[in-house]
Amino acid sequence: MPTNQTCDGVRRRDFLKVGVMGGIGLNLATYLSMAEAGEVSGGGQAKAGIFVNLNGGPTHIDTFDPKPEAPSEYRGEFKPIKTNVPGIELSEHLPKLAQQADKYVVMRGVSHTLAAHQLGTEYVNTGTRPIASLQYPAYGSIVSKELETPEDLPPFVAIPRSAQSAGYLGVKYAPLATNSTPRPGQAYSVRGISLAGGLTIDTVERRHKLLAQLDQTFAGFESDDQLLDGLDRFSHQAHAIITSKRARDAFDVSKESPAFAKNFEQDEFSMSCLLAIRLIESGVRFVTITNGGWDTHQDNFARLKDSLLPKLDNGLAALFNGLHSKGMLDSTGVFVTGEFGRTPKINGRGGRDHYPRCMTMLMAGGGVRGGQVVGESDEKATLPKDGVGFKPDDAAASFFYNLGIDHTKEYHTNTGRPITIVRDGQVIRQLFS
Repeated sequence: MPTNQTCDGVRRRDFLKVGVMGGIGLNLATYLSMAEAGEVSGGGQAKAGIFVNLNGGPTHIDTFDPKPEAPSEYRGEFKPIKTNVPGIELSEHLPKLAQQADKYVVMRGVSHTLAAHQLGTEYVNTGTRPIASLQYPAYGSIVSKELETPEDLPPFVAIPRSAQSAGYLGVKYAPLATNSTPRPGQAYSVRGISLAGGLTIDTVERRHKLLAQLDQTFAGFESDDQLLDGLDRFSHQAHAIITSKRARDAFDVSKESPAFAKNFEQDEFSMSCLLAIRLIESGVRFVTITNGGWDTHQDNFARLKDSLLPKLDNGLAALFNGLHSKGMLDSTGVFVTGEFGRTPKINGRGGRDHYPRCMTMLMAGGGVRGGQVVGESDEKATLPKDGVGFKPDDAAASFFYNLGIDHTKEYHTNTGRPITIVRDGQVIRQLFS
């Protein structure tokens, strides 16, 4: 399976690995279960969520928090441009997002202290500062547990993979990873959902009945085991999904109307955004999109200008506009973030290094009131202004609030330990006013 490696040597292994159940074609069950098997060896208006992970840590100054008055070694090479909201400016290389600024909130001056990729990623994907003794469940797993999803659809889909884990909630709340991204104009299928090798629905139905008979043989054994409980759920869900035309159609972006699809560029990120909209529209509750390459220790400005920013601009602008045009933005919460920002002062290699003390995030949809900036950084974007900023915990509490989920709700681990969804965070009321 492919992996990506960041500068500190952390490998991003695939969280969902492909398995085959004796060649019977029901490999969706193992798709879902393997997400955790590797770990085993409110007040809102949104009804679904999309989480965009900018893997590697994007620079805040060169994207959503420009500092044109700062010294040159801080402000960098890019100039700010005006948006369609008076008083809000973005990087000159985000022109499409600048024209969609009324649809989202820029959160500036978000701050934490975890400068390592893995720890920072765990933090912003769960909203709780990681500890060694417990793995907290990420947003998608909480949403899967709290919000009901049709049986024939996966509640939580990762495009193409996700850093989000079910943590102590166990295998039953793990994501389904597509492990690939759609290609323009081509039928798209996910291994484990599409029938392969000449199998028919009738064949799957007969084999499913056989599996049910075998399951009865082992009934009563390890009935309280979390992993077995999860695997049993996945087996039933796999059968429901693989025999569902709605599920297969939901993943097939070639069925999207040409008039709508033309607004999305043909790169992987834009096509992932198109697929996310289609999945949410079909009834999937939560989708993560991973967009990597933001670890710009050197050649920061060339990499941003020539590749990273144009793709981000195209994809995110199309995502916000697409949700709005379909009437879905009011019911879909969107959260865009990396694991940290990057050093305000440019290093000797023309790059910026890890910097969690100041970063930006975007939120949109549901009850979030777009067209505003919440929070502020100081004159060089080194810290929150006057030392008053937000933490990832606050962003998490707000995201859950937007989805109607009480972030103070208490769960229990399999040992009975009580844990709140977000350990230390407050809803940012300005997002909703």
